[in-house]
Amino acid sequence: MARGKKGRVVSGWLVVDKPAGITSTAVVNKVKWAMDAQKAGHAGTLDPAATGVLAVALGEATKTVPYITDALKCYRFRVTLGAATTTDDAEGTVIETSDLRPSDSQIEAALAAFRGDIEQVPPQFSAVKVDGERAYDLARDGEAMDLAARPLWVERLEIIARPDVDHVDLEMVCGKGGYVRSIARDLGRALGCLGHVEWLRREWSGPFTAAEGISIAQIDELAKTDALDQWLKPLELGLADLPELRCTPEGAVRLKNGNPGMVLASNLQYGDEAWASYQGRAVAVGVYKSGELHPSRVFN
Repeated sequence: MARGKKGRVVSGWLVVDKPAGITSTAVVNKVKWAMDAQKAGHAGTLDPAATGVLAVALGEATKTVPYITDALKCYRFRVTLGAATTTDDAEGTVIETSDLRPSDSQIEAALAAFRGDIEQVPPQFSAVKVDGERAYDLARDGEAMDLAARPLWVERLEIIARPDVDHVDLEMVCGKGGYVRSIARDLGRALGCLGHVEWLRREWSGPFTAAEGISIAQIDELAKTDALDQWLKPLELGLADLPELRCTPEGAVRLKNGNPGMVLASNLQYGDEAWASYQGRAVAVGVYKSGELHPSRVFN
């Protein structure tokens, strides 16, 4: 006889303001325990030393995770100039130093090469898989890897402060798969002075902001209570970057069963991706075709 899932059926997003010193997986596990939820996941890993938005999806909201992962994200971070480390951040060992310090204008000029469509090589200590193994596991064993460059869209990259000659604070808005540590490393190399990330904070991710996030201390305090449920945001926020189509009652039933369902008039083009709602609730995500939505994901 099959065993039922432990926990309660709960769906939505809990936006956590992650502190430094804890992994993203540990945050998800904490939320799942505190909410007594059957299912949980997150939309975009933050390094243990990083802080800021970690959007945790619960239940049916996990089906919308890819749309938050693909959304634009904003990072603020400090680059320490004059030193390269094994991890491209302050957690690593310094492997090379330089006495050169660039001016503000030199930094600004160098940033131009890191905007728009760029190619970025992930850090040696990253979750990228190499022959089935994580790069950070191989790096810990002392193995140097030739990691392939990956495309990244950088919408904005600006200087926001220059505390002193050894540091510069930057803000970056980018797409999926960006490594801030790689930006710091490559910027330092471009300037000839070397560099690594001292601290990093994700200010927002898609529709979610750090300002609205709950702290780990608050999660512990409110665990297993109705008060924690009040922090939940609707799963529909995970679909904010997709157009919404309202469906007929009959269309909602068909979509719930995984079949194409009729939606109300729309100016979408044939083949556009969208989501359908009925009475304010998400029913399905799919492709619009001639008055119908053909579902790829269905919400229960």
